[in-house]
Amino acid sequence: MSQPFSRFLHPFDVPNHPSLEPEVKRAILASWASDKFSVRDKPARRKPPGTKHPVSIDDILAAMAVLDRPPGRGLSA
Repeated sequence: MSQPFSRFLHPFDVPNHPSLEPEVKRAILASWASDKFSVRDKPARRKPPGTKHPVSIDDILAAMAVLDRPPGRGLSA
């Protein structure tokens, strides 16, 4: 899948995707966190191709943390 992140609108859409393997989810989120997608003059924001609005690096990192939680824990703490 070329640029798999382009079909997601928000970082939390990635860990909640039912059929992607965890490694693919991590790769997508890691690509979103890349500095190459940083928003000029707003270094804490990222705008990967295909997203409508910039997202916070904090949201990307939080979505990555969801992948480390035991199954069934979802987005809540």
